[in-house]
Amino acid sequence: MHRYAVPLAILMLLLPGVCLPAWAGGQMPLTANTFIHPGDQLAVQVFGDQTLTQNVTVLADGTIDYPLVGRVPVAGKTPSQAAALLALRLHDYVRHPVVTIAIAQLAQPNVLVLGAVKNPGKYQLPADGKVSDAIAAAGGIAESNGDYPDARVMDANGSSSNVSLQKLLRKGDTTVDRTLGEGSVVYVPGPVQFTVDVAGAVDHPGDVQVSEGDRLSVAIAKAGNSVSAESDLNHIRLIRTGADGKQETTEINLYDALKAGNQSVDVALQKGDVIYVPQARKGSFANGLLYLLTKFIP
Repeated sequence: MHRYAVPLAILMLLLPGVCLPAWAGGQMPLTANTFIHPGDQLAVQVFGDQTLTQNVTVLADGTIDYPLVGRVPVAGKTPSQAAALLALRLHDYVRHPVVTIAIAQLAQPNVLVLGAVKNPGKYQLPADGKVSDAIAAAGGIAESNGDYPDARVMDANGSSSNVSLQKLLRKGDTTVDRTLGEGSVVYVPGPVQFTVDVAGAVDHPGDVQVSEGDRLSVAIAKAGNSVSAESDLNHIRLIRTGADGKQETTEINLYDALKAGNQSVDVALQKGDVIYVPQARKGSFANGLLYLLTKFIP
C-alpha cells in the first residue's frame, strides 16, 4: 500500500499548471495506517522511562537500532504495529512496557537520474518518491520522436527492474510507477543515433546525424533546404540497402505530401540510407519549401 494515492509527478508532467495542494512539495499528511519506510525518523516514547524515550532513524535494512534490544524490524509496519513489536522485545527488560511510536518525519530519498532527461543529476525526492517524481525533478524526458523507452531502475542493494515510460507518461498507467528509495538510480535510455548521407541540392550535403524514429524531412531539414539551394522536394530519391545487400531506390514526392498533410509519405530513416535531392528546374522551383519543412518539423 502506498502512502498517498495520487502520484503528483504524473499531474505535473501531463497537466502543466495544475494546482497542487500545499503539502505537495514537502511533508505528506500522516495517518494511523501510514507504513514505516527506511529513512523515516520515528519518535519513540516508553512511558515511565525517559532513557528509552528517543528519536531514531529507520536504517536501510528496515530496522531501528534500539537500546537493550538491538535491531528491531519496523519497515512495512504501521506505527502501532511497530510499537507493539518493540514493547514485546522490551518485556524482558522493562516491567509492563507501554510504547508509542509516531513518524516524526518521512524519509526523503536521494536518487540519481541519468540518461535522456533534460537535467541529469542527483535529486532529493518527496517521501515515497516514485519514478515519475524523479523524472519530473530532472526536468522531464529529453526530446523523443517515437515511443518512450523503458527506464531501468536500480536499488541501493543492486536489484534492478524496468519501468515502461510509455505506459506511465503517455498512457497514464500509474500502476507501473515504482516507489524509489535512498540510493536508487533511474536510467532513461536515449534514442539510438546513426548517420544518413544527404546529397544533391541541399545547403550542407554529406553525413547527417539522426535519431531512431526520425523521418526523411528531418534529415533534409538538418542538411539545409534554404531558397538558395533550390531543392526539388517533389522528386527525392531514397536509396536503401536491404538485409540481402541489394539496393532499392524509391522516389518520394515529399513536397506535395507535406502540403496535403499526408505525413505517411515521410518515411522513417534507417542506418545507411542515402538521400538524393535533385535541383529544381528553372521556372519550376516550388516556393514555400522551407516554410513547409519548418511547419511540419518541430
